[in-house]
Amino acid sequence: MTDPGSNATSNPAETTRTLMVERVFPHPPEKLWRALTESPLLAQWMMNNDFEPTVGQRFRFQTEPKPNWNGVVDCEVLVVEPMQRLSYSWGVGGNESGLQWVVLWTLTPAEGGTHLRMEQSGFTPDQKAAYQGANYGWQKFFGNLERVIGEVE
Repeated sequence: MTDPGSNATSNPAETTRTLMVERVFPHPPEKLWRALTESPLLAQWMMNNDFEPTVGQRFRFQTEPKPNWNGVVDCEVLVVEPMQRLSYSWGVGGNESGLQWVVLWTLTPAEGGTHLRMEQSGFTPDQKAAYQGANYGWQKFFGNLERVIGEVE
C-alpha cells in the first residue's frame, strides 16, 4: 500500500542517470570548440557527420553498423554558446526505440588550458547496457579528441 501523502507518480528526472566525462586539455577553448563544431574535425575523433552549429539543425553521426545497431545517431542542435556550451539530442533506433538522450559539452578556462565536460543525460534504469556502452564510447572518443586536438592549428 502506498503512503497517501506520497506522490504515486515518479518524477522522470529522479529516475534517470547522467554519464559525465571530464578532462583538462592543454589547449585554448578556441581549439576545443573547433574540434567540437567543425564537421571534418568532429569526424576525425568521433564519427562521420553532417553537423552544423546552428540551433534547430538536425544532423546525423554515422559509423560502421554493429550487431543490434545500424551505426546511425540522429541528433538536433539544442544550444550553441561559442567557446562555452554546446548541446544536442542523441538518439538511436528511431523515436520509437526510447533510446533518446541529451549531450551537453561545457568548456571552462582552466590553469594551463581548458576544462572540458561532457554530460550525456536521460539514461533510464532499464538502459544499463546503453549507459555502459556510452561510457566505453566516450572514453574512446576523448582519447581520439586528445590526439586530434594536438594536430589542430
